[in-house]
Amino acid sequence: METHQFTNMLIDETSPYLLQHAHNPVDWRAWNDETLALAKEENKLIIISIGYAACHWCHVMERESFEDTTVANVMNKHYINIKVDREERPDVDQIYINAVQLMTGSAGWPLNVVALPDGRPVWGGTYFRQKDWINALERIQEIYEQHPEKLIENANKLEEGIKSMDLVTFNTDKIDYTSFNTNEIVKKWGTQFDLEFGGPNRAPKFMMPSNYSFLLRYAKQEKDEELLSYVNTTLEKMAYGGIYDQVGGGFSRYSVDTKWHIPHFEKMLYDNGQLASLYSEAYAATKNPLYKEVVEGILSFVSEELTDKSGGFYSSLDADSIDENGNLEEGAYYIYSKEHLKAQIGDDFNLFKEYYNINNYGIWENNHYVLIRDKSDAEILKSFDISLETLNSKKTKWKEILLDFRNKRDKPRLDDKILTSWNGLMLKGYVDAYKVFGNEEYLNIALKNATFIKDNLLQENNALFRNHKNGKSNINGYLEDYATVIDAYIALYEATIDDQWLQTANQLAEYTFEHFFDTENHLFYFTSDEDAALVTRSFEYRDNVIPASNSIHAINLFKLARYTDNAKFAAVAKQMLANVTPEIEKYPAGFSNWLDLLMNYKYSFYEVVVVGENAKAKAKAINTFYLPNTLIAGSQTNGDSPLIKERYISGKTIIYVCVDNACKLPETEIEKSINQIKL
Repeated sequence: METHQFTNMLIDETSPYLLQHAHNPVDWRAWNDETLALAKEENKLIIISIGYAACHWCHVMERESFEDTTVANVMNKHYINIKVDREERPDVDQIYINAVQLMTGSAGWPLNVVALPDGRPVWGGTYFRQKDWINALERIQEIYEQHPEKLIENANKLEEGIKSMDLVTFNTDKIDYTSFNTNEIVKKWGTQFDLEFGGPNRAPKFMMPSNYSFLLRYAKQEKDEELLSYVNTTLEKMAYGGIYDQVGGGFSRYSVDTKWHIPHFEKMLYDNGQLASLYSEAYAATKNPLYKEVVEGILSFVSEELTDKSGGFYSSLDADSIDENGNLEEGAYYIYSKEHLKAQIGDDFNLFKEYYNINNYGIWENNHYVLIRDKSDAEILKSFDISLETLNSKKTKWKEILLDFRNKRDKPRLDDKILTSWNGLMLKGYVDAYKVFGNEEYLNIALKNATFIKDNLLQENNALFRNHKNGKSNINGYLEDYATVIDAYIALYEATIDDQWLQTANQLAEYTFEHFFDTENHLFYFTSDEDAALVTRSFEYRDNVIPASNSIHAINLFKLARYTDNAKFAAVAKQMLANVTPEIEKYPAGFSNWLDLLMNYKYSFYEVVVVGENAKAKAKAINTFYLPNTLIAGSQTNGDSPLIKERYISGKTIIYVCVDNACKLPETEIEKSINQIKL
């Protein structure tokens, strides 16, 4: 059994990130009521250090500072030291990242903040070198002892600033969305497009799935071929780049360059869940075989690396691993020297090096390569005069060889905690892939995960837990947990026409009204009214790499209103959109999921209802079409729900297409029904 010189209170936590710090000489504690009470009791300043398991610079600061006894002595003598896993506690993270944003103009992770004993921040930043960190802590403690009023004054100003950052007011304007000028908004957004490599015209490049989901829909509905070309360029270049693991499948978090080549190598569940949905949608819209290949790669990676035997999905793989020289290096697991590749690929190397750019285009550093494509399969076939079947066979063989080769290396660390919201995103990814491709394995995995969430994270009172590890869940769920699970359960209902998923989604939505809804401003707080108070209770409404919990939930309420004929849900969804509309026009890239909702009001939104003995098979066929302005309901028997009631005819399976409370002529043929829907 391994012995350690130091062990702190994090040893009792389940978060892999917190456990990574359990043997630091720093007297770390977890964020909880007991720790916060101790700070007040001893009247000590608090160090709040926030990060996550796959964060490269978090590991660097740990090695340089938190494993050093000199640093630990300074921290332990004067401060109560709290480590926070931002993925477990996004509420805490948001408070302090807003504070650092106000103080310095930028923020990220690791996030290191000094706060008063009451938790209000007074100073902070991100990564600090050891000497700078010690000097800052000693200076702040000196001020606290000699002039505490200065820190209190600073805390008061920051508190006011934090509380003003996410203010949204009830918008009383009557907005006609049918005439809303989305064209001007998208045109303005287009000035930021990289038309050569896709994505934004800057680096680093994050993938922002909801941006391209909206732009794909907008391009199709507006018949904008130029915009559709841009979306396809983005999806193709991302799939060609090193940001996509060409050997093992799955995407890394972001690219440090404009051509999507060198990633920040951590692989996050939330990215891959959303990208599985996006590439599935894009395949349905374009039938580009590359997109199907990418979805298969993502889901293979998730199945192999991020899936627990219980059906839950793990959070991430680290960026760092041990290289061949015994050093902890970013990306060491994923890179190859030319010599390695020649030895492994053998006779196919000339074809391989052309396909994956083992040349100046694909080189990274220290004579290592990150595999990247810049040619389509069709171009390769022409250059080498081989068939597609032969190329695909070779690609499969290359991937098997290189997977086997790199699996002999030290693997990146796994963060095996299970987060509810990220599981919701991944569940939706599997459901969307099943809808488009009809692969029963995808549905089986989706059903196992949906059942896992229901059995392990959903409580009897319809409250969700945030986390699960080693059979333990101990954090109350946030709005994003409810929003993403509801979204996934609605999608699962559409895929299976199994009413239990729609009913559970509806129950969860009702719970959010009881515990998250602000009746004054008509938005939902990020935290429940049953959570302990922080510096402020905030709204998350700006879309980011993950869309805002409020935008996801507004779309949920829009759909549930139609499924259940719930006027309250319908009114709140529209008011939520109205509240953020003034900001949409200023910064569309930060409101893409809201714009998706806006399109539901701008153009006709359809309900496709399939009722009869063969309803499941017909719904499955309808789901393969690209129908972003449609929801699907179905039943194999008679039912009481508003969309099903009085539509069952024995011996027949009928498809009803309805819009604005009026139904088209009932049909039995799928193609005729689809033709009634106008994109």
